Amino acid sequence: MAKKSAVETNRRRERLVKKYKATRERLKAIAEDRSLPAEERFLARLKLAELPRNGSKTRVRNRCEVSGRPRAFYRRFRMSRIALRELGSTGQVPGLVKSSW
Repeated sequence: MAKKSAVETNRRRERLVKKYKATRERLKAIAEDRSLPAEERFLARLKLAELPRNGSKTRVRNRCEVSGRPRAFYRRFRMSRIALRELGSTGQVPGLVKSSW
């Protein structure tokens, strides 16, 4: 089990990303639009820099929903390899069959 503080920090980041998503997209579009004057684009970059850093999507870490483990994460199942294997072995993940040969 991961530290509860790390899991909670990540959840807080996810909430910030959701909150600032529209604002960030709007400011990025203005900053990257070459048809606008340079001064206006620069102001958009300054406003973008004023937003909280944790509001950026890249700051969110993929973590296992079961254990909070940050590594060996399968996006399709939103679980780590360890939790996936345990739940798969007990038959709790639909469509997942343990291979044998």
